[in-house]
Amino acid sequence: MPFLPDRLQPWRARAIPGWLLALALLVASGSVQATAAFARQTGSACADCHAAAYGPALTPYGMRFKINGFTETNGEGTKLPLAAQLIAQYTNPTRGDSTTNLTEADLFLAGRLTEHVGGFVKIEADHEGDGGYNTRLSNVDLRYVAHDLKLGGRDLVLGVSVNNNPSFDDPIGALPAPAYLGPPGVTGTLLNPSSPGSLANRVVGGGIYGFYDAQWYAEVGSYRSLSASQQDGLGYSRSGDPGRLSGTGYLRLAWMKDLKRQFFSAGVVALTTQRRLPRSAAADDITDLGYDLTYQYLGNRDHIVQLNYVNIMERRHYGSAPAIAGLVAPAHATARDQVLTVTYTFRQSYGISATHLMSTGSRDPVRYGPLGDPATTSNLFSLYWTPLGKDDSWTSTANLKLAVSWFRFTRFNGRRSNIFGAPPGAPGTDASDLNAFFVSASAMF
Repeated sequence: MPFLPDRLQPWRARAIPGWLLALALLVASGSVQATAAFARQTGSACADCHAAAYGPALTPYGMRFKINGFTETNGEGTKLPLAAQLIAQYTNPTRGDSTTNLTEADLFLAGRLTEHVGGFVKIEADHEGDGGYNTRLSNVDLRYVAHDLKLGGRDLVLGVSVNNNPSFDDPIGALPAPAYLGPPGVTGTLLNPSSPGSLANRVVGGGIYGFYDAQWYAEVGSYRSLSASQQDGLGYSRSGDPGRLSGTGYLRLAWMKDLKRQFFSAGVVALTTQRRLPRSAAADDITDLGYDLTYQYLGNRDHIVQLNYVNIMERRHYGSAPAIAGLVAPAHATARDQVLTVTYTFRQSYGISATHLMSTGSRDPVRYGPLGDPATTSNLFSLYWTPLGKDDSWTSTANLKLAVSWFRFTRFNGRRSNIFGAPPGAPGTDASDLNAFFVSASAMF
């Protein structure tokens, strides 16, 4: 499952622009749920649901709004469930040319349809390397929710979610899909949207979920992959096809404790499937098992501290064992993704965030090339300013975010230097050559 196509000669500089596009989209897409449509519908400021007024991290109130199917309203008539977002970005890579582009333009259909039905749909136009734009259907989460139920004298919410990204519908937001933050690398787990052959937006499915006593969250569901032609029609290259899935199961359990000034959560997640990649190949048995921990200090909202940690381990039992030059690939392997994020926000306007991302896997010189080690370690540092989206700002619904971010790689292919194994005399690439600095401006209205 290599990140770079075989046709690329990886020691050459021309492999780098693909990384820049991936990193630019990763940095630009961090606020996928902070939609102005929700603020207009509820009459609440963006800062009520999001710690930094623009997202992506949800407050306990925002988590409950998501669990209740995006249906809560201020009762002041029907609001148009539409919003739009524009993101402009300056990118300065360590290797390659600096660029300034309108990186992304989004349309959101998000909010309440009936008392029990609501949803979130994002249509995204991304700037391509050739100067054009590719429009695609991004994250989808459609819900039916039964409110005001009781079980044993305690509150119960039951719902159904239909979505196209496993764990995107999770209310806590600590898992990679809702956070949309993971280490792009040579390998990675199925639950990581940045992994090669990721399931994100290329599958359809969902599940049944429940929220009991305002503390216990559980979800069970299943997914199937879209056909290659369907992915193409939705704006996704066939080269990223995740393969054919069968027998897929998804399970999520979490405990959440809202103490008003503080919030704690702990959860586990599991995904199991048989995957054929390519679709004519023998089936691989893949199981993801993970856990996540979250802490938020909210206080009086002047100082907000958030810590998130997620650890996902993937077990693979391959259906075939390719061989190269007398080497036979192992039949069993593992991969692991770990993400630790610490964020501080002052008055829900000024923030600093640091994320440590690590992806590792079993050594395999056949599937991962002659170096054989898919380990990748990177860090993302961000400073941001969100002047709007609060009760005392000029507008509490429309929003603006100015940010500077630095993506720093310390290891790739298990190495710090000559990470693609350039032959003697050829120019090599170091892990630090993949670093990039970004300045972005995002507007939501």
